[in-house]
Amino acid sequence: MPNDNHNNRNGLQSDKESKDEMLKRRTYRILSNEEVIAGKKTQWNALEITGTIRNLSPGLFNLGFLTNLYLNDNQLSRVPPEICKLTNLLTLDLSSNKLRSLPVELGDLVALRELFLNNNQLRSLPFELGRLFNMKKLGLKGNPLNSDIMSFSNESNGVQKLISYMLDNLAPVQSMPPAREWIPLGQPNGERPSAVFSVMCYNVLCDKYATRQIYGYCPTWALNWEYRKKGIMDEIMSGNADLICLQEVETEQYYSMFEPTLKQNGYESIFSPKSRAKTMEEHERKFVDGCAIFYRTSKFSLVKEHLVEFNQLAMAKAQGCEDMLNRVMTKDNIGLAVLLETREECYGGINTLHPDLAGIRQRLLVANVHIHWDPEYSDVKLLQMMMFMQELQKIIDDETQSLRPGGTTQSSRSNPSEDIPLVLCGDLNSLPDSGVLEYIENGRVSVSHEDFKDIDYKMLPKSKNFDDGYMTHRFKLSRAHENIPMEFTNYTYDFKGVIDYIFFQKSHMRTLGVLGPIDPAWLNSAKVVGCPHTCISSDHFSLLCEFEMPLASHPPSTTQQSPYLHSNTNFAFRS
Repeated sequence: MPNDNHNNRNGLQSDKESKDEMLKRRTYRILSNEEVIAGKKTQWNALEITGTIRNLSPGLFNLGFLTNLYLNDNQLSRVPPEICKLTNLLTLDLSSNKLRSLPVELGDLVALRELFLNNNQLRSLPFELGRLFNMKKLGLKGNPLNSDIMSFSNESNGVQKLISYMLDNLAPVQSMPPAREWIPLGQPNGERPSAVFSVMCYNVLCDKYATRQIYGYCPTWALNWEYRKKGIMDEIMSGNADLICLQEVETEQYYSMFEPTLKQNGYESIFSPKSRAKTMEEHERKFVDGCAIFYRTSKFSLVKEHLVEFNQLAMAKAQGCEDMLNRVMTKDNIGLAVLLETREECYGGINTLHPDLAGIRQRLLVANVHIHWDPEYSDVKLLQMMMFMQELQKIIDDETQSLRPGGTTQSSRSNPSEDIPLVLCGDLNSLPDSGVLEYIENGRVSVSHEDFKDIDYKMLPKSKNFDDGYMTHRFKLSRAHENIPMEFTNYTYDFKGVIDYIFFQKSHMRTLGVLGPIDPAWLNSAKVVGCPHTCISSDHFSLLCEFEMPLASHPPSTTQQSPYLHSNTNFAFRS
């Protein structure tokens, strides 16, 4: 074996180093009488059993609070599989026993940082140890292990490489996740013509972010784009949505896979990478991720597309505010919006049921955004969302004004239902109790909200959307999955929560159904501690819902114009 200094670097521990380190950790102190009288409590999370122990009591495995367990210098010939119940273990010392094998259940202790197996009789290690991706130190000296295993002791980062090797050679889970349940919430109203369409929102996990450093629990081969892309495309195609909003789409993959594949299946699209792509050479630009919106051409036609670059807006709106320049302008997230018109297929049998409405069309604004990820920048998330909503307001105002006789603006209109309807999708990197969600769903948020982190963004009170201490927007938005028990849309080892959303306006449409969550029982039985996984291609789960968007009025008579069905309104007859 190499010297101790080298072992420190690669994480494979020598016998002497392990013992010296363990002795330092096992010091303890007995409370004095004064401390006991004062009511001081002790808390223990470590246990040492040393002697000539041959068998372990089953009661040991009920101590789920243990973080350190020292079973070294005993006569153990086996470790019971019930060891997997001690899920909080960070350190496990099994050195100097008579172990000939290890239970595969040891791989369930995914929190484990240190495992000492020195001086046993192990000839092999179960590949399930590859699931211990948090491992930092591993003691193997004094075992008749094969050369393939021991060769890692000569390499820097030997533990990480050994764990990766074992995980890559571990047989993958055979059972696929069960189909997610479709949850019906209503039926289309047959009494009046309505556009019916479905929407998907999905963060596909860009290739450059799918690394073992971030997703250490996933085999290298399952992180590879060539493996993941089939599962991602299968997820998209199985949803069969009319509108598809994707985030983290790599530029090269958009042009080589997403765009041509979906075009063959009846979709057109728009795409834009993050703003940084403008400053890069061509060979670097192709790896920048961005957002894409796909629409089924049999149901929708494109009127106009819009790109929203938050760094450009931050610079324009800063008004000398240094935090706006230093915190917000430096983040190059983007949002997209497409103004679409419905086609006849959106209305099913409209020609039969309402022959007088043949050729009808409605306009719809579909928006897709990916907000900054870092929890330390909750203020940036909130400001990015505000800027996006303001831009969407401007788009709708401009479009509605251009369609309306006399160029009437929103400020002079009293009926917000005359607006072009909005569907908003995105990875907002914000939980349901965040300021971002409060702002979207309530239509306002206080400028003193804790998510602003006590930073004084002095330009906010000067905004036309500022009202009595609140930043506001006029959209009345609801979550498509609002009353659906969904615990997470992003599922990794370190974080599990809802951060992806589809919003819609109840004044213009209603939800007919949504795709329910993945079965948590399957995640547990398959021992999925995080995604991506061999059976799940992204760290996000897709959202899918179906909407009904009824016409707000019947056709106009020959003597009276309708504000909803006219060539100069957002609802118009096809020419």
